[in-house]
Amino acid sequence: MNGKPRPPATPEQAQYAMDRMIALAQFGQQDIAARLGLNVTDLTCLGFVIEAAMAGEPLAAGDLAERARLTTGAVTGVLNRLEKAGYAVREADPDDRRRVRVLMAEDAQARILQVYGPFYARIGALLADYTPDETAVIADWFTRARAAMEQSLAEIGRGARPERE
Repeated sequence: MNGKPRPPATPEQAQYAMDRMIALAQFGQQDIAARLGLNVTDLTCLGFVIEAAMAGEPLAAGDLAERARLTTGAVTGVLNRLEKAGYAVREADPDDRRRVRVLMAEDAQARILQVYGPFYARIGALLADYTPDETAVIADWFTRARAAMEQSLAEIGRGARPERE
């Protein structure tokens, strides 16, 4: 497939578009979480559970706490809510009975796809409008932007609060 002509854009315009998408995504996460009967933190943690399940990797509760930037105590509350809502289950790690693994509940994926499915279909159609080389650039940009964001958030986390005037 040949790429379509794209309108010109400056780096500033691209950054503005990114900012608008992030803002919309934040509001969208609130709506999606509410539709699934969760709060945004629980939805974020559920995303990590799904990611691990799709990769076929076990996810320890402590690892979930680290990924979500939560305390282990806070993750216990998240897991209690995810279990109650039927999205996740806990089981003892067979290699270390002191550790708890978090698994996606059996019917959770189908329930989640009822909400996310139309969005993923639209994004899939959008990506189909790009050549493989353009799609590689998009994927590379998201990967590198995520790394830049992680670095910035780490710096912000270590820094002091801005002074008030």
